[in-house]
Amino acid sequence: MSETDQQLASRVATEAGVMLVNLRDELVAEGIHYWDLKDEGDVAGHRYIMSALTVARPDDVILSEEAADNRKRLSAERVWIIDPIDGTNEFAEHPRHDWAIHIALWESGELTAASVALPTLGITFDASPAAVVPPSTREKPLLVTSRSRNPYCAVMVANALGCDVARLGSAGAKAMAIVMGEADIYVHDGGMYQWDSAAPAAVAKAAGLHVSRIDGSELKYNQESLWLPDFLVCRIELAEPALKALNP
Repeated sequence: MSETDQQLASRVATEAGVMLVNLRDELVAEGIHYWDLKDEGDVAGHRYIMSALTVARPDDVILSEEAADNRKRLSAERVWIIDPIDGTNEFAEHPRHDWAIHIALWESGELTAASVALPTLGITFDASPAAVVPPSTREKPLLVTSRSRNPYCAVMVANALGCDVARLGSAGAKAMAIVMGEADIYVHDGGMYQWDSAAPAAVAKAAGLHVSRIDGSELKYNQESLWLPDFLVCRIELAEPALKALNP
């Protein structure tokens, strides 16, 4: 095994991102419809990542948003958790950049490798080596939230901490905005599954950020239920006041 699991995750996420950026540009130039572009991207990303991981780690189980749940994962020691395109709406809204590719490896209860690619920006964040989060110079915390809805948990935190608010697409893009120092808090409840948060959680935690569920408990992966509805990522110094606002 000349390539480590982390190197594999990073390489495949990056390569899939390049492929998807090129595919999107080509299909948009041909005049493809928005809904068809979403479908084409999901299928292409899923096939590319599944093939690459299967070739490199044929004995591992893969849990993908775009495939039926392989229940063998519940007794497996190694499970890749992938989201081929997190933020499919944003992918289809050319030239938006706030979509991501998530690849994480779960081993015996822990996430041991993870990468989040932001393909349009040409950046891939890895759990190792961990990213360095720059210090914040903002007077007020900046909270990033969904483009399509206002999660009540985000309203609670924004009001309690006096946050400025910005809207972004995918969960991966929002979490990586904090890693890059472009935002300070991301909190969400409802409408999330294990593949939405696994890779972003591992990358953000490795970078020294606070990562948890909104009640402060640990995020647990490769559980029987795919549903993992809430997610908090923030700078360490904001964790206590954010959790206090969420759990009065």
